[in-house]
Amino acid sequence: MIDIELIRKNPELVKDALKKRGADVGVDYIREVDTKRLAALRELEKMRAEQNEMSAEYSKAGEARRTLLVINSKELKDKIGHKEFELKTLEDEVSELLKQIPNLPLPEVPPGVSEKDNVVLHEVGDKPDFEFEPLNHVALGTSLDILDFESGAKVSGSGFYYLKNEGVLLELALVQYALDILRQRGFVIWLTPDLAREQFYVGTGYLPRGPEAQTYEVKDSDLGLIATSEVTLAGIHAGEILEEKDLPLRYAGYSHCFRQEAGSYGKYSRGLYRVHQFSKVEMFVYARPEDSAAMHEKLLSVEETLWQGLKIPYRVVGMCAGDLGTQAARKIDLEAWMPGRGDWGEVTSASNTTDYQSRNLGIRYRRENGENGFVHTLNGTAIATSRAIIAILENYQEADGSVRIPEALRPYMLGVYELRRHS
Repeated sequence: MIDIELIRKNPELVKDALKKRGADVGVDYIREVDTKRLAALRELEKMRAEQNEMSAEYSKAGEARRTLLVINSKELKDKIGHKEFELKTLEDEVSELLKQIPNLPLPEVPPGVSEKDNVVLHEVGDKPDFEFEPLNHVALGTSLDILDFESGAKVSGSGFYYLKNEGVLLELALVQYALDILRQRGFVIWLTPDLAREQFYVGTGYLPRGPEAQTYEVKDSDLGLIATSEVTLAGIHAGEILEEKDLPLRYAGYSHCFRQEAGSYGKYSRGLYRVHQFSKVEMFVYARPEDSAAMHEKLLSVEETLWQGLKIPYRVVGMCAGDLGTQAARKIDLEAWMPGRGDWGEVTSASNTTDYQSRNLGIRYRRENGENGFVHTLNGTAIATSRAIIAILENYQEADGSVRIPEALRPYMLGVYELRRHS
């Protein structure tokens, strides 16, 4: 959630930022409820002070005065109880209203309402010039006997799949490739749980219900299947106070990811592009507020290093305000060229969520001067294996239906340098 002080001191700034996003949130109403909350708090503090004065007077008072103090004290206690209930009700309402406000976009975020308004920042690499009609990854993966969508649908339903044979090696090679580079960059690597409590997936912005629903909830529990290890990595330090000297903390989490992907039925959604389960290596950083912008660029640099190593053409795209997720103040995507669709497809994203998640999860840091503040959190995709496999199959295919393995992955492929049809 955002800082309530922004609404108190500069409501017009908040309104303008939300307008840039295309979000419709009643900022004036939130101010009204918050004003009532502050008034109730002042009244309660005044009553408690009066209660303390009565207690102090009681020990010195005579019998008649004590009798009156007991009567007055009981009446005051009842009033305090009612005022505490009123305050709690107002506090809960303010908290729920603040949760409806998305993060405020940073000034450098381009205006716009949809992906059509996103801005291409630059392109890297040359698109392959095939002398044959390229196949899409579904045809290639099925022919090479490394993908089985039919069994996935049979066993688990639409949007699930099996990897088999060298497809398994390819996925694991991508993971190891990413983890090796991240370790070299000073990231602590984690294998995280695939389940998290509601406070963590809601606190990071992955809602189980509504138009942005992603999370699968586990019946009769407060657990949900994570949409990304961003959730579990953010939860590690929830409710803690970190030391400024230890920042930034750079984590990389490997996990399965589960997403409802409700309503994703476009022509580009078939195959591996939009699935309900996939594996991913995610970067997550806890940083000082003054360092988060530079750290965002560093996450993007790691993503570009990984894709340049795979020698797959990509472009870098800045998300417009209207295309940002709830938690992001700025988001930059990498889109790889996918010949099977003749278009670009998102393969990574890097987001600066500023203090939005840390306020939800209570993650602070102690400055060297002794003051406490909220950390900034950032996240970025290192490798999402399903989409990386699409890009590799489609960009490295040959006329005979075989697929070359990128040189960067060969050390992890157990001697397999080419995918060929099984006889």
